[in-house]
Amino acid sequence: MAARLVVLALVAVLTLITTREVEQLRWIGLLAVAAIPGILAPRHPILGPLGRFAEVIIVGLAAGKVAAEAQIQGTLGSGLGAEAMLPYLAVPLTVATLYRRSREALALLGVAAATLLFGGAVTEVNDERLITDGGYLLATAQWLILAAVGITAAGTLHRVLQARGDGNRPPQPYAEATRLLTQLRSVARQLPGATLDPGGIAEHLLDELRTITRADRAAVLTASGGGRLVVLAQTGVDRVDWETTLDADSAIADAWASQQPQTAHRSQARSHRKGDVSALVVPLVAGVRTVGLVTLEADVTNAYPSSVVDKVTAVTGPAALRLEAALLFDEVRSLATNEERQRLAREIHDGVAQELVMVGYGIDNALALLPEDAKESGEELRTLRAEVTRVITELRLSLFELRSEVDRQGGLAAAISEYARQVGASAGLRVHYTLDESTARLPAATEAELLRIAQEAITNARKHAGASNLWVTCAVDPPFAQIEVSDDGQGIADQRPDGRYGLAIMAERAERIRGRLEIRPRHPSGTTVAVVLGSSPRRDSVRDSVNAPEGE
Repeated sequence: MAARLVVLALVAVLTLITTREVEQLRWIGLLAVAAIPGILAPRHPILGPLGRFAEVIIVGLAAGKVAAEAQIQGTLGSGLGAEAMLPYLAVPLTVATLYRRSREALALLGVAAATLLFGGAVTEVNDERLITDGGYLLATAQWLILAAVGITAAGTLHRVLQARGDGNRPPQPYAEATRLLTQLRSVARQLPGATLDPGGIAEHLLDELRTITRADRAAVLTASGGGRLVVLAQTGVDRVDWETTLDADSAIADAWASQQPQTAHRSQARSHRKGDVSALVVPLVAGVRTVGLVTLEADVTNAYPSSVVDKVTAVTGPAALRLEAALLFDEVRSLATNEERQRLAREIHDGVAQELVMVGYGIDNALALLPEDAKESGEELRTLRAEVTRVITELRLSLFELRSEVDRQGGLAAAISEYARQVGASAGLRVHYTLDESTARLPAATEAELLRIAQEAITNARKHAGASNLWVTCAVDPPFAQIEVSDDGQGIADQRPDGRYGLAIMAERAERIRGRLEIRPRHPSGTTVAVVLGSSPRRDSVRDSVNAPEGE
């Protein structure tokens, strides 16, 4: 609006100076009327462009008339007379460009050229057409060129201001996260099996490496919390207690820090093997980030010369990017799941739980005010109060389950035993523990799924079994793990994983981490629910807590 008013006033003054005729100000009035849509509704898809085209047409016609009048009055030549109106061309053209309507701006420029030619063709001065006047043609051409330059300059200015505004705009983390997750989903669907499983990728990598070099023992390790590594997958006849600390004096720590393959003549296990041993540790580097390590060992000397190292690194290079994508996807999924669990816990605590507590208080007040002779009503209220208390207890246990997480310092066994202790205390169950956990850790996502399976099994035993005793066994030797929950209750008639909703959920969780769910009767009564991840030669040495006497 300010630009229109300033230029309109300038054109009015120039028209008066050029023609010395107040009558010629009618063109200024027409321009002011034509500018109304552009002022009131500049972005309207119809009114805005119509107003701007009207302005251009009026300028084109007025330029010829003002030029002719200036030549008749003898004040200025026709060229300079036309220039009294032509500065207004910049207004509609610049406005259209700033509104990112480049096609409209070009169309306006074409209409301006056509109107100026038409105005010069129909206007006569001294029996000659104005279009034959060189001064008029030169002035109109000059201003059309300036208008084209103005369109280009306005477009460049708009892009610069927009870029500057985007740079100063606060980040939009959710919009960026949505974009990245959408891309990740599209990529994941194109992967073999449409999966991003770190354990599966690690196992496939080990199988591929064993085809090109000897490896009596091999493992893929990745970072965990607290400066330690976790075993994603391993192969070999005997299970190895790999060195998983990054501050130890080992080829594993050196390879992680240097991002270069390391060879050694001793085992990378905590308890070093005797005899001839060759070890090769290759870092899995994606970009500038170390995402994991591949450790290979052979019971011979010089098993990994430089030629073999080159073959191994040729395989591990592409695998590093695949593993990083799987680990990032696992982390994003875990964060989303944990956030949703915490949100549900807050909603239950602040909503249903509080309302049930108020219902309980209301029943208590009703009991206090009940006449002594209303025995039947009192008994019904006490039964209702007991049921409300039971539901509140169930909700509290559900909240505890939702908020339970595996502490990266405490470990999986500690989380499971804490949950079993809490549930056993509230339900009057005697809980017997058998805990055998290695110092090595499972991936965080795997530990979280095992905890949820154990929680579901313990909850089912408390709710449906009618048991007096609960046996919880937790054996962890990464990448192997076995969690067993047994009770001495009434058992279940349908032992299939899809027989009940809770069992189906446990089966889905076990499948997600490539484990297997086992449901079997316990002798002499009760049920055993077990989830087994991987296989371990040490499995037979783990005590069978199911058959252990009470109190052990």
